[in-house]
Amino acid sequence: MPGLFGINHLTLSTTDLDRLVAYYTQLLGAVLAFERAATSSDPRIAVLDVGGDDHLMIVETATVPATGLDPLQKAGWGLRVGSYECLCEVHAHILAAGWPVGPIETLPTQWTMTARDPDGRPVDIRAHRPRTPSPQPTG
Repeated sequence: MPGLFGINHLTLSTTDLDRLVAYYTQLLGAVLAFERAATSSDPRIAVLDVGGDDHLMIVETATVPATGLDPLQKAGWGLRVGSYECLCEVHAHILAAGWPVGPIETLPTQWTMTARDPDGRPVDIRAHRPRTPSPQPTG
């Protein structure tokens, strides 16, 4: 059976594509991969490169997106940065820009914070903690 490589993309809807693209590119550092104008049969979209081979597809709709938390009271999806130091920098950058973001929390395998994008949608931003090697069996 063929194996999976990871998540290709996550799709977000918004009523203001330009505003949401600016948030993820200018504030969080995503890169606009491409944008497609609306046609008679398809809405306007933008695809953002968020690192590696991972993408956010943002679709402009007339419907306001849901902004609730998942059953664990988290965003239900997230972006990853390379280190705790980078997470602290992103946290400070979001606060300086006047956007809402919660405190950085320490979890067993990562550090995390939850921000709110311009649509009010939660997004977890995380940095993986260094892995400790598993003990080798002696024998």
